[in-house]
This record gives sequence, structure tokens and C-alpha cells, in this order.
Amino acid sequence: MAGPVSCHPTTRSSEERPHVSIMSPWALTCSALIFYLNAGATVAMQVTSTGPQTIQKAQGDNVTLGCEYTVGPSDIGELDIEWSSVSPDTTQKDELIISFTGNQKYTHGTLALAEGVDFTATDPSKGDASVTISSLTSAHTGTYQCKVRKGPGVDMRKVTLVVLVRPSAPKCWMEGSETVGGAISLHCKSSEGTTPITYVWKKGSAGVLPPNVTQNSVTGELLIANHSESSEGTYQCEAQNAVGTSRCRFILHVVRPPNKSGVIVGIVVGVFLLVILLLMFIWFLFCLWDKRRYQKKVANEIREDATAHLSRTPSRFSGRRSMAAYSSVRSTTSRASGRRSPDSWLLGAGPENRYSYPG
Repeated sequence: MAGPVSCHPTTRSSEERPHVSIMSPWALTCSALIFYLNAGATVAMQVTSTGPQTIQKAQGDNVTLGCEYTVGPSDIGELDIEWSSVSPDTTQKDELIISFTGNQKYTHGTLALAEGVDFTATDPSKGDASVTISSLTSAHTGTYQCKVRKGPGVDMRKVTLVVLVRPSAPKCWMEGSETVGGAISLHCKSSEGTTPITYVWKKGSAGVLPPNVTQNSVTGELLIANHSESSEGTYQCEAQNAVGTSRCRFILHVVRPPNKSGVIVGIVVGVFLLVILLLMFIWFLFCLWDKRRYQKKVANEIREDATAHLSRTPSRFSGRRSMAAYSSVRSTTSRASGRRSPDSWLLGAGPENRYSYPG
């Protein structure tokens, strides 16, 4: 508000300043107007709260929307205080949330909007019509209007409340190999939180990153192009937005590459042992085959011997035929020589000679 209006003429030099003995009509009118304006400015109904027109708070927090006021001597009507949620659609009515009239408090509006809303002061008629909203949710986001009326005076104030969600605890993970000389990417991501969310990586207690890294504050990626011992350590990622910060940690190690000569020796020894095992397996199969072949050969020989023995064993009838033939041959030989065979006495040459005597 502008300062008091003055009716004094512009300062002039002593030669130019006229001598005035009585107050002119213009001066009287100006003085009356100044008195009226200054008196009205100090005694009329006025909301005196100051502060930001937009307030950002985290979900779950509490907030106080200020609406302190003063009443002039001419404001003699009944005090009426109203807090409303201003509709973003100008064609729709504002939604009344809470009011104070006739020394009584009344709650209005939907449950989601009016829940947790109450006057800050025990008696709002004492000059403080501020309200406090507890346990903020996303439903409380909007523009609120405080209207204080005590006839004939009336004044109002608007304030915008934005309820934001803190970033959830981010997840830290690694992509790539921890081998010296390789490329590694550390990632950080929050699953919940009001955007924009900014990601900041720090290393160790000092929070200083190695010179061979680059980070992206939007995606949360920390790129280590050439992993070395200087990049080993504990890294911390901070996910930040307008109302909060969450953190996660990742411990990065260094894996030194193995000795190449040792690897070659190990490969040679492994191949040698594999060849030995293969030869032993082949030898075992050969021994098993040879054993089975020998067992089969012995079985065949036993079978052949048994068959030959059975073929050499004379039967009763074959024995008689053999003996008869033998006796016949001997008898024929004996006649030819004029002598009898001694066996003819035992076996005989036939039925006709069975009872004959030597002549």
C-alpha cells in the first residue's frame, strides 16, 4: 500500500514561494480526502497473513495455511469464516470444506478432502482463521481460499498447496564386470516419487568421484569407463525431489585378471590328465573284452571235449558188432594158417563154432 498522501506544494525558493495567510479551498479538500483514506486503510476488515502463494509439502506431512485477519470498528456484523477448495473449472462451484459462524465450527465437503482439516486456533474469532491439514495425501493438492466476512467488511486470501511424494528407497545395482580395465555401469532407481527426481552419486565419506567416471542425474547411471583400483570403494546414490531424499549404497570391488602363464600350465595339465584318464578307460575296456573272449574260448573247448568223449564211448550193440568182426577176422586168419585163434575159444567166430573143439 502506498504511503500517506501529502498536500504540501512542491518546495520552491524563497523568491518564488507566495505568502499564504489563510488555507485555500483546495488544501481543505485534500486534507479531508487524506484523512478518509488513511482512516479507512487502518480500520477496515483485512487478511494480514503473508507468505508464499504456493506451498509444496511431502505426502504424510502436516501443513498450516495462514489466514490471520484484523477487524475495523465499523465491522459490526456477525463473523463468518469460510475455507473452500477452488475448482480449476471456472464453470463449477468451489467446494466448501470448513466454516466458522455463530461461534460454531462446521465441516463440509467430501471425506477425502475434509479429512484432517481443522482450524489451527481454538477460537478462530480472535483474529486467526488459519487451518492445519494433517497427514497430507494427493487428494489435498489444490488451491484453497480463506474468506473472512464481518459486515460490512470482507477480505480473502488464496494459497495453492501441492502434495508431493518423496522418492522411495532407490535400488542400486551394477552392470558389467569388476575386472580391472573393464567398463562398469552403476545404476540407481526409485520406484515411487513425484517427478522430477534427480540422482546424485557420491563415493566414500568425502563424496568425491574418481576422475574416470561420468554420471547422468536423470537416469541415475554412473559410468566407469576403465575400472581400476582407484574406482574401488563404497558408492552412495541419492534420489532427490522437492520434498525429500532417499539413498542406497553399493560396494564396488576390483578383480585382478589371472596370470596367463598359470592358465596355460593349468590347461596343459588338465589336458594331460584327461588323456591319461581316456587311455585308462580304453585299457579297461580292452581288458574287459579280453576277459570275456577268454571265458568264451574256454567254454567252447569244454563243450568240444564233452562232445568228443561222448562220441568215443561204445554202446552195447556197437561193442558186440566190433567183437564179432574182430573174432571173424581172427578165425579166418587162423584157418588160413592152420591154427585157431585163442580168442575163438572165448568169443567164437559165430554160432556155428560156439561148441566146436580143435581137431
